[in-house]
Amino acid sequence: MTATLLKESPRPAPPATGPDHRKRAKRRSRMIAVLFVLPALLLLGAFVVYPVLFSVGRSFFDASGDRFVGADNYTEMFRDPATLKAVRNTVVWIVVAPALLTGLGLILAVLVEKIRWATAFKLLLFMPMAVSFLAAGIVFRLAYDEDPDKGALNAAAVAVHDTFAGTSPYPTARARDGQDLVHAKDGSYRTGTAVPAGSTVALPLIGVLPGDLPSGAKPARGSSLERAEPGELRGVAYLDFVPGGEGAPGTVDRDENGLPGMSVQVLRDGRTVATTTTGADGSFAFEGLGPGRYTLALPASNFAQPYDGISWLGPALVTPAIIGAYLWIWTGFAMVLIGAGLAALPRDALEAARMDGATEWQIFRRITVPLLGPVLTVVFVTLVINVMKVFDLVYIIAPGPVQEDATVLATQMWLVSFGGGNNQGLGSALGVLLLLLVVPAMIFNVRRFRRSQR
Repeated sequence: MTATLLKESPRPAPPATGPDHRKRAKRRSRMIAVLFVLPALLLLGAFVVYPVLFSVGRSFFDASGDRFVGADNYTEMFRDPATLKAVRNTVVWIVVAPALLTGLGLILAVLVEKIRWATAFKLLLFMPMAVSFLAAGIVFRLAYDEDPDKGALNAAAVAVHDTFAGTSPYPTARARDGQDLVHAKDGSYRTGTAVPAGSTVALPLIGVLPGDLPSGAKPARGSSLERAEPGELRGVAYLDFVPGGEGAPGTVDRDENGLPGMSVQVLRDGRTVATTTTGADGSFAFEGLGPGRYTLALPASNFAQPYDGISWLGPALVTPAIIGAYLWIWTGFAMVLIGAGLAALPRDALEAARMDGATEWQIFRRITVPLLGPVLTVVFVTLVINVMKVFDLVYIIAPGPVQEDATVLATQMWLVSFGGGNNQGLGSALGVLLLLLVVPAMIFNVRRFRRSQR
């Protein structure tokens, strides 16, 4: 009975291995792959392909989008001075920023390997990547402020300048109208009437707040008003002002203070004969003068305005200043990528070079850099693509009056389309130009990546 059942039980069919089955299996695999890729393809088409095709088509129409103008937007693009300046600034960004970032990243990646707290150091340098461009732009807009009381960089510049060059003692001082002090073209004050040797001269000034006087200032009435000896010129430079309005203009009153530390010159025939500095009571004296008449002068250095720092966001420096902010953000990115390539270098080659007596500089220049060539190229090209699209920093850091001096293609495209220009035809043409500039670098990077994978 058992044998009969075993004989009658059906055997499993052999697996199909024919050509039709293989075709069906390949078709099924393709369908599954398409189903997995379809969401990404839909998003890519909706957010990349369609906007690109729409922008290309829109670039052939006028500002309203109703009239076909052909290539007029492209010709207008290269006739517009603002667009040409944007192209020039974009070229500056492409040439300067990626090269500096790649060089800084390489140097820092090599140096980090030599310190104990390498991880902490990398973290500090990479932290700016976590800050949005908007926040970074606001931070650097404040740091570049021209007011030393607000801008950190100008505060440091003023501190260094005042340490080595000093400051003008009385920047707000001026002569009172109707007195015998004439304002010269070079900014100095001179006596309108030449005086002979043996005279005593009073030099009254106003415009200095009593609180701005040096702490060591003394009343001007003193030995400075005594009669001068032959061959001598004496006098006093003083603040011709008494709180409450008392006193007579041009007269050294009891409560009026001298102006200490003021430079005084004596001139003859337009040439400087001698120079001195006023004392605590504003007094000065010149001795050993020959016969003749002399002119007293207060040099312009006494009244020079205080040093206010550097105009970081002026037309001349606004682009380098923004590039500096960009370096602060992206240096950590370049350092980490190059550091990863550096960690993959064959250590036996480096150790063999050291054993052969090569210096660290020779190892860096002849071994490390050539072996890191592919990594440096990828970092450089990636940064080139990135700087072509920079928008946030330029738009936020550059003040309105110098926005045109700092504009790049991305900001110019936005300004022309939405920032007041309302010409989306010309803006679309600028977008197409930007795409044409970015695509070659992207293709180069993709091909480089594929070759490295092989």
